[in-house]
Amino acid sequence: MFNDRALLVRVKGLVQGIGFRPFVFRVAHEKGLRGWIKNLNDGVEIKLEGEKSGIEGFLSVLKSNPLPIADIEDIEILDAGYEGLPDFTIKESLSRSDDITRVSPDLAVCEECLEDMKSQPRRKDYPFTNCTYCGPRFTIVMDLPYDRERTTMRVFEMCAECAAEYRDVYDRRFHAQPISCRNCGPVYHWAGEKPTPVEDIIRQTAAMIEGGKIVSIKGMGGYFIACNALDEEAVSALRQRKKRYGKPFAVMFSGLRALKQFARVNEGEERSITSPRRPILILNEKKPLAPSVSNGFPTIGAMLPYMPFHHLLFKKLKTPVIVLTSGNISEEPIAIDDGEALGKLGSISDAVLAYNRVIYNRVDDSVAMVVNGRERLLRRSRGYVPAPIRLKLPAEGIFAAGAELVNCFAIGKGREVILSQHIGDLKNMETYEFYKESIDRFGKLFRFNPELMACDMHPDYLSTRFARESGLPLVEVQHHHAHVASCMAEHGLDEKVIGVSFDGTGYGDDGNIWGGEFFVCDLNDYQRIKHFEYMPMPGGDKAVQEPWRMGFSYLHRSLGESMWELDLPLLFSRPRRDLEMLAASIDRGINAPLSSSAGRLFDAVAAITGLVFRTDFHAEAPMRLEAALTEQHGEKYDYLEKGNVISFVPMIGELAVDVAKKRNISYISLKFHNTVVAVIVSTVKQLSLKYGLKKVVLSGGTFQNKFILAKVEHLLQRAGLKVYTQQRIPSNDGGIALGQISVASKRKELKCV
Repeated sequence: MFNDRALLVRVKGLVQGIGFRPFVFRVAHEKGLRGWIKNLNDGVEIKLEGEKSGIEGFLSVLKSNPLPIADIEDIEILDAGYEGLPDFTIKESLSRSDDITRVSPDLAVCEECLEDMKSQPRRKDYPFTNCTYCGPRFTIVMDLPYDRERTTMRVFEMCAECAAEYRDVYDRRFHAQPISCRNCGPVYHWAGEKPTPVEDIIRQTAAMIEGGKIVSIKGMGGYFIACNALDEEAVSALRQRKKRYGKPFAVMFSGLRALKQFARVNEGEERSITSPRRPILILNEKKPLAPSVSNGFPTIGAMLPYMPFHHLLFKKLKTPVIVLTSGNISEEPIAIDDGEALGKLGSISDAVLAYNRVIYNRVDDSVAMVVNGRERLLRRSRGYVPAPIRLKLPAEGIFAAGAELVNCFAIGKGREVILSQHIGDLKNMETYEFYKESIDRFGKLFRFNPELMACDMHPDYLSTRFARESGLPLVEVQHHHAHVASCMAEHGLDEKVIGVSFDGTGYGDDGNIWGGEFFVCDLNDYQRIKHFEYMPMPGGDKAVQEPWRMGFSYLHRSLGESMWELDLPLLFSRPRRDLEMLAASIDRGINAPLSSSAGRLFDAVAAITGLVFRTDFHAEAPMRLEAALTEQHGEKYDYLEKGNVISFVPMIGELAVDVAKKRNISYISLKFHNTVVAVIVSTVKQLSLKYGLKKVVLSGGTFQNKFILAKVEHLLQRAGLKVYTQQRIPSNDGGIALGQISVASKRKELKCV
């Protein structure tokens, strides 16, 4: 013992709820060390006593981070007093400060647990089987440190066998907080009825789906609605009942083999869709499902089973694929309360299947795509939240309210930003209540005390009003600057860059609507160097749901009276007298605010080509325009640069002639997309030469267009520029809060607030 040393090791990061303590215990025993480990609300603390070689070996293993789910952010090593401890133990968790450790996202059931469902009598076909490496986490946690009594599993007393596994440090379920089995855990039941044996539940659910019925099922983070994705009558009925008339449905396949029968899957996409996070992944269609699933799109929003229940259901189903869409009325948050589900979803579905464990944190499925070999999140929720983003600047006490559409808010803890799950569009009371509820829960869970509020400049956003009404100091961040700052924060940039921010709507400094912007900016401030030409939006906000309005506005500006000489579908979609009255209102500036938005340009082209006159869901027109891309050619339309303005007037004139000549829609769409790519690449090259900048940041919802993102990224890299695009955070408004908090943090550092 004379040569023994004693150290205290503090580890921060994602180290709770993932089997980290038993891992440390086993390594300590292998190295002949004594001491203890305990969870704290800001990480874990380890006391080590033993020979120098053993301690060095332990630290080497710890620093190599061999647990695949763990994400070690910081290891602090301190000398400690030698106590002569007899062995290595796991101590009770403590909460000692307002600092917090990371909370694991919910993870898909692992292969070992699936095997247990076949071989362990207590867990045979048990739909809540989990271990330290998989299962619910964020959806059930109510407070930290992460222990069973601070989760919604606290009401389920472990049976003797589960308790033994829970206490056995060599068992895969050691301190797995949601641990349970048939003898002591949650059970499924038909809503409003008594529990039914799970075998009967699975058989009945499968029979209903195979029989063309619609079933609402309580999932990991909320209710989902299922039906047979190969049954057009069932899918069409679901659309009518759910009042979701246009947007494609997500589907779940029984496994990778079934998925590959219906979708084209490359290596990067297979890696994403089979990961423990299990997002919905946008894939190219290979073989059609029921027509109403994708509603005319050549893509499939696909996912693989992530709950034990899904695997059990597919064992009984004949169909290899089911629709699995959010359990809500259109535009409302996903249902989590059993009574609410029965009341609201009962009118949509033929049966409602519940279970008796509470979902504390509501979480919808995440959505992603793979572009240029990298996963890009479109909606960040289950499987990803609440994993934080590390900043270079302190963000403690800063709250970011987010945007109005696809809202996520964010809180700052130390040098980390924790973004909320997907909240949705803050346009109805139910979603706004969910927003406020989630803010309260994040505050409690992460010991967050706001000191500074960051929000969008738009005065009418509910998120902006929420921030203003707090009474705290306020930082208002321009929408498109926040987009660029979000991408900068994701990549750890704190310097001047060229920022390209393209989307549908954002409040500009001049009171107009921005959305086709080229900046030279840093985190603190920005210069608007170039932008798309302002175009009137006849009808104001109506133009967002009715793309024909923007189509007509562009035609009126580009062709004037000569447009009536062309055979254009848009001009026959309304009485000529009505369109002439609209032209007069445009000329007089009556209810026709000005917009430089890339999103409205896409809307206009989709309407002029006759693809979409009125939309059923957000960004439908640009999505359908992209979906029309099937040809390959390098042609593009003309455009003009007038000082700092990029005008598409020549393009619209040429495009309208192509439409009148009945040119193929795929040809026209590709020619238009090529033009947008050319504008971005040419403009960025100009700015790079003029300002001596080599780093380019692309953000905003337009960069969810796979064609544009892939092409622009490739061409700018080929030109020798360093291109930064978003991956872990959505480039749409779901990433705005990260940008807001980053700008506020920088301005706070510079004492601008």
